[in-house]
Amino acid sequence: MFKVKIYMMVISALLLAACQRGQNSSKTPVHPVRDLDHQPKYKTQSANPLFADGAAMRMPVSGTVPADRLHEDSLFYRGVDHSGKLVRVSPVETDAAMIAEGQSRFRIYCTPCHGGHGEGQGAVIKRGFIPPPVLWEPRLIAEADGYIFDVISRGVRNMPAHAHLVPAADRWSIVAHVRSLQQSEMANQAKQSASSN
Repeated sequence: MFKVKIYMMVISALLLAACQRGQNSSKTPVHPVRDLDHQPKYKTQSANPLFADGAAMRMPVSGTVPADRLHEDSLFYRGVDHSGKLVRVSPVETDAAMIAEGQSRFRIYCTPCHGGHGEGQGAVIKRGFIPPPVLWEPRLIAEADGYIFDVISRGVRNMPAHAHLVPAADRWSIVAHVRSLQQSEMANQAKQSASSN
């Protein structure tokens, strides 16, 4: 019984000590390793007397490219072939998983303007913005896959660029989903015209 009381007192003391940790204190903090708390550093656009130009920000070494930015495959990263023409067909093999991923990405990035089925009546349009084209209009069906990829990447007219938000693989999956939307709508239109005749 005595041991239980001692344990309870120790636990209570530890809990009370833990409660003090989140409160303000007028005592000087203890820094056992001071260099970790007070490191000299230069923030963006700050001055640095070490360099002749006085700037802390340095230009990258000539000929270097960040590891995640070496996009040599122009088919995949820009949607153009070696001559600079837009690719007619996606360089990525399209399968059901890719279309499903494209549908997921489309819902996130495209639905606010283009609507859930590409009809051009998303929530943003209902608030007064200029509607985008319907994704299954003949002009867009006739366009190359590289064109759709380029529009997603760099934007066009009212549509902003999405390359900084959507990785290239996801942009190609969105292209695959847009093509499936177009085929679905063409099938619906053919069915309607057949039933009306």
